[in-house]
This record gives sequence, structure tokens and C-alpha cells, in this order.
Amino acid sequence: LTSFLKNINYFHSSLYIGLWVYCNDILLANLKGANLEGANLRGANLQGANLEGANLQGVYLYGGANLFGANLQGANLEGAKLQGAILQGAILRGAKLIGADLEGANLRYAYLEGAKLQRANLQGANLEGANLQGVYLFGANLQGANLEGAKLQGANLQSIIFDAGTYWPDKKEVFKAHNIPEELKEQLGL
Repeated sequence: LTSFLKNINYFHSSLYIGLWVYCNDILLANLKGANLEGANLRGANLQGANLEGANLQGVYLYGGANLFGANLQGANLEGAKLQGAILQGAILRGAKLIGADLEGANLRYAYLEGAKLQRANLQGANLEGANLQGVYLFGANLQGANLEGAKLQGANLQSIIFDAGTYWPDKKEVFKAHNIPEELKEQLGL
């Protein structure tokens, strides 16, 4: 696809595996329930797109792909490549991001309640003010990530990887999480 696509409706469509979209505008598109498994959407502009329940397993959305305010509720992003992607204000409630690479991604004020982020790479990601309530972060890499102002109530922090460069919300918020590693408790004085 090499054209400007605005307000398209691919509701429950199956776009073939290996789809290649580079630096295209797919603004406000309705891709609810679409199958985009393995698609290369590097640099695509999906701002405000509806990808609710879409299969984006293994999709390539790195290189500044813009998903600002997109609806990805319940989407399958397992193993997706989202390095440097813009997901600010995106709705990822209940999304499956197991093993996804979100290194350097912008997730400011994103809504991730109940999302599955086990073994996800969130190194250097900006999660400032994000809703991470009930998020499953088992084994996620949070080195250098910014979680200032994030909501962590009920989040599972078991076996997370973090460092001195990881910015946390206030102690009271971290204390609302489950399975807080002992090293983190010591670091924050909990």
C-alpha cells in the first residue's frame, strides 16, 4: 500500500501476512478485528485508528509508527516490534503484548489496564501517567523506563528487570502493586 488511507473500514478483514506499508497515513481507519499478523507497518500513521481485537501478532510497527490515541483494546500484539512507536493516549486495555519490543516507545497516558506484558521489552519507554492497573509485567524489562505518575494498583511486578535509571511513581503507588521484588522495595525504602 503506498497511498493515503483515511477513514477506511476493514472491519474484521484479513489482510495477508507480509503486508508492507511504509510511511503511510491510515488515519482514523476501522480495522476492528482485522488480521494483520506479520504485517510491516513501519512508520505508518495509524493515529486514532480502531484496532480493537485485531490480530497484530509479530507486526512491525517501529520506526516512529504513530498510534496516538488508537484503540487497541483486546488486540493481540504478541511479539510485535514497536520500538520508538508513539502510543501516547492509546487504549490497550486487555491487550496481549507478551514478548513485544516497546523499547523507547511513547506510552504516556496510555490505558493498559489488564494488559499482558510478560517478557516485554520496555527499556527506555515513557509510561508517564499510564494506567497499568492489573497489568501482568512478569519478566518485563523496565530498565531506564519512566513510570512517573503511572497507576500500578494490582500490577504484577514479579521478576521484572529494572535499574537505577528506572523512574517510579511515588512509593504509595508502587506499594499497591503485587509481587514487588525485594530489590525494588529496598531501593524505594518500602
